[in-house]
Amino acid sequence: MAIMDYFVESGGNFIDTADIYSNWVPGNPGGVAEEIIGRWMKSRGNRSQIVLATKVGGRTRPGPDGAGLGKCHVKEAIEASLRRLQTDYVDLYQAHTVDASTPIEQTLGTFTDLVRDGSIRFVGASNYPMVRLVEALSKSHSPGLVAYASLQPRYNLAERKEFEQQLKPICERVGLGVIPYSPLAGGFLTGKYTRDGPKPASVRAEEIATRLGGGDWGWQVLERARTVGRRDGKTVSQVALAWLLSQEVITAPIVGANTIAQLQESLGGLDYRLTAEAMDILSDSPGSASPGNS
Repeated sequence: MAIMDYFVESGGNFIDTADIYSNWVPGNPGGVAEEIIGRWMKSRGNRSQIVLATKVGGRTRPGPDGAGLGKCHVKEAIEASLRRLQTDYVDLYQAHTVDASTPIEQTLGTFTDLVRDGSIRFVGASNYPMVRLVEALSKSHSPGLVAYASLQPRYNLAERKEFEQQLKPICERVGLGVIPYSPLAGGFLTGKYTRDGPKPASVRAEEIATRLGGGDWGWQVLERARTVGRRDGKTVSQVALAWLLSQEVITAPIVGANTIAQLQESLGGLDYRLTAEAMDILSDSPGSASPGNS
């Protein structure tokens, strides 16, 4: 809770979570992150000051209606999220991932019902590929259906291909808010990874090093970020965040922090804007040819 306190004291107000966080951790059934946020907001009495976002679609229980974006699961899931968050509405409710077995009209219709009854204010999409996003935006033109207001893609200096080539033009054309997750590529863009040095103590370190550092391009991205950072007196993390914030299409990157020190470092890049020369150095990096979300 101290990290969230510091975030708000520093001027932050947007908090993003999901109903399954963090069920990949042994002993965590999911919903725990929402419970912690709910207790924090209640104890601080600051719900009205927070722009609260959560997600639906991941598996929360066994059975055919225990996951996905069908009407039964979504309505059950929002009730559970509101209970854990100790609030009566969510500002942004996001489809966590594509549910190919549910017609998009059903999902949008359910979201529309929730907007009308006041449970949610706006809806967004996360991890949507271009085809599904276009379909959802097209269907939302039907009378009475809400439309997605935001997209939460994986996008960072090292993983650029899918967003830049497929999703970015759509977001710019329709005016979607873009709130990318993994802006530091799971820690790869923090400067903790080196080509020949030991990997950080993380359960995901091996996967991240293989996926992003498996070819020479990943290390070139890091070196260019280090070069820009050394020149400007900034860390690799701050360079990576500034690169995102320097793009008009980006609303706000979603940063995570395990300590106040990590959060302080990220917030230290808020007022840092890259020069045109620095943007050219970074944007021409091999990351533009990266495997995207692979």
